[in-house]
Amino acid sequence: MRTLTHLSAYQHMWVMVLFDLPVTTKEERRAYTQFRDFLLDQSFTMAQYSVYIRHTTGRAQLAPIIRAIENAVPPEGKVDILQFTDRQYADIVSLARKSVVEGTSVDLGGRRHLQ
Repeated sequence: MRTLTHLSAYQHMWVMVLFDLPVTTKEERRAYTQFRDFLLDQSFTMAQYSVYIRHTTGRAQLAPIIRAIENAVPPEGKVDILQFTDRQYADIVSLARKSVVEGTSVDLGGRRHLQ
Protein backbone atom coordinates (compact mmCIF):
# COMPACT_ATOMS: atom_id res chain seq x y z
CA MET A 1 0.00 0.00 0.00
CA ARG A 2 1.34 3.42 -0.96
CA THR A 3 1.44 6.06 1.75
CA LEU A 4 0.78 9.67 0.88
CA THR A 5 2.81 12.19 2.82
CA HIS A 6 1.41 15.58 3.55
CA LEU A 7 3.90 18.40 3.10
CA SER A 8 3.33 21.05 5.67
CA ALA A 9 3.09 24.72 4.78
CA TYR A 10 6.09 25.08 7.08
CA GLN A 11 8.18 22.76 4.87
CA HIS A 12 7.46 24.38 1.50
CA MET A 13 9.72 27.38 0.96
CA TRP A 14 9.73 30.51 -1.17
CA VAL A 15 12.77 32.37 -2.42
CA MET A 16 12.39 36.07 -3.23
CA VAL A 17 15.12 37.96 -5.06
CA LEU A 18 15.07 41.75 -4.86
CA PHE A 19 17.63 43.69 -6.85
CA ASP A 20 18.68 47.21 -7.67
CA LEU A 21 21.10 47.16 -10.58
CA PRO A 22 22.48 50.16 -12.46
CA VAL A 23 21.24 50.65 -16.03
CA THR A 24 23.07 53.82 -17.04
CA THR A 25 25.43 52.35 -19.64
CA LYS A 26 24.78 49.85 -22.38
CA GLU A 27 26.92 47.28 -20.55
CA GLU A 28 24.95 47.78 -17.31
CA ARG A 29 21.65 47.34 -19.16
CA ARG A 30 22.99 44.14 -20.73
CA ALA A 31 24.06 42.83 -17.30
CA TYR A 32 20.61 43.69 -15.89
CA THR A 33 18.89 41.85 -18.74
CA GLN A 34 21.15 38.82 -18.40
CA PHE A 35 20.48 38.63 -14.66
CA ARG A 36 16.73 38.99 -15.17
CA ASP A 37 16.77 36.30 -17.89
CA PHE A 38 18.81 34.05 -15.60
CA LEU A 39 16.13 34.33 -12.90
CA LEU A 40 13.39 33.52 -15.40
CA ASP A 41 15.40 30.51 -16.65
CA GLN A 42 15.67 29.34 -13.02
CA SER A 43 11.83 29.23 -12.75
CA PHE A 44 11.45 32.56 -10.97
CA THR A 45 8.36 34.65 -11.66
CA MET A 46 8.29 38.43 -11.66
CA ALA A 47 6.27 39.69 -8.66
CA GLN A 48 7.13 43.35 -9.30
CA TYR A 49 9.85 45.15 -11.20
CA SER A 50 13.17 43.87 -9.82
CA VAL A 51 11.37 41.44 -7.48
CA TYR A 52 11.28 37.79 -8.48
CA ILE A 53 9.89 34.82 -6.57
CA ARG A 54 10.14 31.04 -6.76
CA HIS A 55 8.50 28.19 -4.83
CA THR A 56 10.48 25.17 -3.60
CA THR A 57 9.38 22.00 -1.85
CA GLY A 58 11.83 22.35 1.00
CA ARG A 59 14.90 23.89 2.60
CA ALA A 60 17.25 21.42 0.89
CA GLN A 61 16.59 23.16 -2.45
CA LEU A 62 17.54 26.61 -1.15
CA ALA A 63 21.35 26.32 -0.99
CA PRO A 64 21.87 25.38 -4.67
CA ILE A 65 19.46 28.10 -5.79
CA ILE A 66 21.24 30.73 -3.71
CA ARG A 67 24.67 29.61 -4.97
CA ALA A 68 23.47 29.86 -8.57
CA ILE A 69 22.15 33.39 -7.93
CA GLU A 70 25.43 34.41 -6.27
CA ASN A 71 27.32 33.23 -9.36
CA ALA A 72 25.01 35.17 -11.68
CA VAL A 73 24.98 38.53 -9.84
CA PRO A 74 26.42 41.38 -11.96
CA PRO A 75 29.53 43.16 -10.60
CA GLU A 76 27.60 46.35 -9.78
CA GLY A 77 24.38 46.85 -7.84
CA LYS A 78 22.64 45.22 -4.90
CA VAL A 79 20.83 41.88 -4.69
CA ASP A 80 18.93 40.62 -1.63
CA ILE A 81 17.58 37.09 -1.24
CA LEU A 82 14.72 36.41 1.17
CA GLN A 83 13.62 32.93 2.25
CA PHE A 84 10.31 32.16 3.92
CA THR A 85 7.87 29.31 4.43
CA ASP A 86 4.69 28.78 2.48
CA ARG A 87 2.77 29.58 5.67
CA GLN A 88 4.53 32.94 5.97
CA TYR A 89 3.88 33.63 2.28
CA ALA A 90 0.17 33.02 2.83
CA ASP A 91 0.14 35.91 5.33
CA ILE A 92 1.53 38.47 2.90
CA VAL A 93 -0.78 41.43 2.54
CA SER A 94 -0.66 42.88 -0.95
CA LEU A 95 -1.96 46.42 -1.39
CA ALA A 96 -3.22 47.50 -4.80
CA ARG A 97 -4.27 51.06 -5.55
CA LYS A 98 -5.89 50.17 -8.86
CA SER A 99 -9.71 50.23 -8.72
CA VAL A 100 -9.83 50.93 -4.99
CA VAL A 101 -12.87 49.70 -3.06
CA GLU A 102 -12.52 50.93 0.50
CA GLY A 103 -12.60 48.25 3.18
CA THR A 104 -12.71 45.33 0.76
CA SER A 105 -10.51 42.32 1.38
CA VAL A 106 -10.25 39.76 -1.41
CA ASP A 107 -8.82 36.26 -0.81
CA LEU A 108 -6.78 35.08 -3.79
CA GLY A 109 -5.18 31.68 -3.26
CA GLY A 110 -4.58 32.08 0.44
CA ARG A 111 -3.14 35.60 0.17
CA ARG A 112 -5.01 38.61 1.41
CA HIS A 113 -5.22 41.40 -1.14
CA LEU A 114 -6.58 44.65 0.17
CA GLN A 115 -8.07 46.92 -2.44
